[in-house]
Amino acid sequence: MEKCVQRWAVNISNWKPSSLHFSAAISLLPQHEHSSITRFVGLEDRKRALVSRLLQYALVHQVLGIPFDDIIIRRTPEGKPFLVCDSMKLRFKNFNYNVSHHGDYVAIASEPICLVGLDIVSHSIPVNESAKEFIQNFSSHFSSLEWHHILNAGSSDEMLKVFYRYWCLKEAFVKAIGAGVGYKLDDVEFHHNNWDNIFVKVAGKELKDWKFWLIELGQNHSSPLQLAEWYLQIYASGNNKMDVNTSLFFFQKRIYKVSIARGHPMTAITNYTKTLNWIEFDDKEYNLGLHLPNSSFKFVTVEDLVRLWRCADIISRKPLVDADKDETENNFPCIDKIFD
Repeated sequence: MEKCVQRWAVNISNWKPSSLHFSAAISLLPQHEHSSITRFVGLEDRKRALVSRLLQYALVHQVLGIPFDDIIIRRTPEGKPFLVCDSMKLRFKNFNYNVSHHGDYVAIASEPICLVGLDIVSHSIPVNESAKEFIQNFSSHFSSLEWHHILNAGSSDEMLKVFYRYWCLKEAFVKAIGAGVGYKLDDVEFHHNNWDNIFVKVAGKELKDWKFWLIELGQNHSSPLQLAEWYLQIYASGNNKMDVNTSLFFFQKRIYKVSIARGHPMTAITNYTKTLNWIEFDDKEYNLGLHLPNSSFKFVTVEDLVRLWRCADIISRKPLVDADKDETENNFPCIDKIFD
C-alpha cells in the first residue's frame, strides 16, 4: 500500500524546450488535454500546464500499471482531476491524487485510502507595498486566532512566512476535499506546535481523522542574466544610485513550502465524493491509510516523464512519434529506479 503514497516534483526552470520538443511532449497527451495547455499565452504558464498533465498520466501509469492509452482523467465542476476507472480492476481502490504548481515547481501527490491535498507557495516579497499591506488583502480568509499569529510573528519576513504557511495549509485542505474557490477559508483554522503536530478545526470542530505536513521543497536565486538585465535597465535610465529595497528583492532567495493534507473521504464535497470508490471505512481500515508513512519527494525531470512514455511505447511495440525517430531502444535505459 505504501507504493501508492507518492510525492513527485519537477523544477521547470531547468527545462528549456524548443518549439519542436514542446509540441512532441504535448502530443503524448490525449487530444482533449491540448487546449488546456495551449490556451495560455506565456511559455512558463504553458510549461506548468503541460508538466502538470504529464505528471498525472505518468503517476497513474507507474502506480497502477494502466497503459497510457487506457488512462481517462476527468475533472469535477470545481476543477479537481480524478481517474475514471473500474474500481474492481484497481490495485488501490480509493486511489486519488492532487497536483499543484507555483513558480518553478510542479508537484503531485497520491494516496491509496485517504484524500490527499497538495499546495505549493513561495515566500515572495511583495513589490511596491509593505508585507503588512500585502497580507491585509487576505485578512478575511483567516480566523481571528490565525490573524493574531500572523500580525505578531515579528519582522516583516516572519509575518510573510507565517502568512504563507497558513495559506498553504488551507489550500491543501480545500483541494483535498475537492472544494472550489468559494469555500469559506476563515472557517478552516489551523493549530500547531511550532509547525509540528498540525491539526485543523472547521467551523470550530476539530477534525481528528486528518494529518498535515509542511515541507521545504527547494530554493533558488535570481539568475545572473536576470540581474544583469536589471543593472542595464538602471544604467540606461540614468539612475546609477542603487535602491536598497529593490536590491534586496532581487537577491532574496526564494524558498518553496509544500503542504500535504491527508484526510477522511467522508469530508469530501458532494461532487468529489461521487468520483471516489470507497468512502466508508471501519476504524482499522481507515487508520491503516491515515498512518502510512509520508513519502519524501522524488525530483524528476520532464525528460524522465517523456522517457517513461517512450519506454511504454517500446514495451507495447507501438511506433514512436516523428520527433522520436532519431532515438532507438538502446537510448532508453530502465527508469524504474527513478520512479519506484
